[in-house]
Amino acid sequence: MALEITDSNFDEVVLKADKPVLIDFWAEWCGPCRMVGPVVEELAKDYEGKAVVGKVNVDENPEISVRYGIRNIPALLFFKNGEIVDKQIGAVPKSVLNEKLEKQLG
Repeated sequence: MALEITDSNFDEVVLKADKPVLIDFWAEWCGPCRMVGPVVEELAKDYEGKAVVGKVNVDENPEISVRYGIRNIPALLFFKNGEIVDKQIGAVPKSVLNEKLEKQLG
């Protein structure tokens, strides 16, 4: 299951992670976010132990959203060693996210 990332645990869970991290920025009211949500959950299962997969509710965690300039959702950011290494804005097939995550593992 994808981790719930918040303003208070973001630095610990994402920036200090020793594995690649995929974060899904989403909101309840966002239609495309609801399409991406199940895909993110699948990726969390697929990459358990290999990568950190989490979700940030932008309405409940405005600090992180502002820090990373999130203006459109869903926004998926890929972190490695505390830095953004890739991103995907909008709903895309699982294969696209899979490929981007695989790149970070390599």
